[in-house]
Amino acid sequence: MNSAGEDFWRRYHEFRRARHAEARPEDPIAPDEVERRRLVDLLRYEINDSYEVVSGGRMVALLRTAVTRPGAPGYEENRQFLWCYGAVLEPYRRQGLGRRLLPLVLDVMDRHGCTFVTFDSDEDSGHAFIKWLGAPQKAQGAENRLRIADVDWAMVGRWIEEGEKRNPQTKLERYDGPMPDAMLEEYAAQLAALLNTMPWDDLEHGPIVVTADMLRHMYESHAATGERLYTVLTREPDGVISGITDVTWAPHRREIIEQMFTGVLPSARGRGIGKWIKASMLKRMHDMYPDVKWIATGNADSNGPMLAINHRLGFKRHRWGAEYQLSRDAFAERLKALKL
Repeated sequence: MNSAGEDFWRRYHEFRRARHAEARPEDPIAPDEVERRRLVDLLRYEINDSYEVVSGGRMVALLRTAVTRPGAPGYEENRQFLWCYGAVLEPYRRQGLGRRLLPLVLDVMDRHGCTFVTFDSDEDSGHAFIKWLGAPQKAQGAENRLRIADVDWAMVGRWIEEGEKRNPQTKLERYDGPMPDAMLEEYAAQLAALLNTMPWDDLEHGPIVVTADMLRHMYESHAATGERLYTVLTREPDGVISGITDVTWAPHRREIIEQMFTGVLPSARGRGIGKWIKASMLKRMHDMYPDVKWIATGNADSNGPMLAINHRLGFKRHRWGAEYQLSRDAFAERLKALKL
């Protein structure tokens, strides 16, 4: 999107507001400047190719692809994977616009040397289109939400007390905002290690890579958009970070906190650390933001241990989604069969 002019951004913001009204009318939407900053920031680590269908000066369909940028951390391990997003406004559906965009995806794959393309959706129309395309489902999960008014605060308090009692030699640390710079190398490495314990089901994928520079870049973005980051972690007697949970709050979604990640080292599981850090974060957020009504998080359906904790806290499924994937050759064969 580096080459996009102001006319594109005007059309894009009008398009995303219309799509938001179709798909998520109950939720707040990020201001234009926040969304633009988010997309431009991605370009440091990704190559994004975007294509639009315009009718009467209005964007009515959008295709956007993402692949790891050469030289970015993890490029060699992730260069073969292309991620694809597409949408058509409801009044323009069933006119073949989505189908017309599909050959462009193959062109992008060949240009970047990708061997797998991944699609995802959390809408019935998106699932139907991807299944029509012939891409098999490889992973599934949901956005789950916790209504703060339903929280059992006595149970939350017990989880904190039990965590402290069961882990007397483990230290719980809280960080409001960016991590201290002196910790970044250590923290980035352990965050990556924990992220890579998440289940991927049958999805082909490369490793998740996190570096200190990537975290610094994220902190710069948060400062520019007013987003606030909070982290709780546990540290073992030998200094190893054994558990991490982090959340964000932003001015444009004052009533919703986003739970970003929670993970515990396999060697430290079974000691209540996951419940300890989740409960500590939940209590802190409630104290700091008493007007917040919801906490939203995403979970793979196969992540049983985390779902068990979330269900006990009161998280409920808000919307279901799935990821689908095709190899480059299978995708090309499907396009040929569909005469696209």
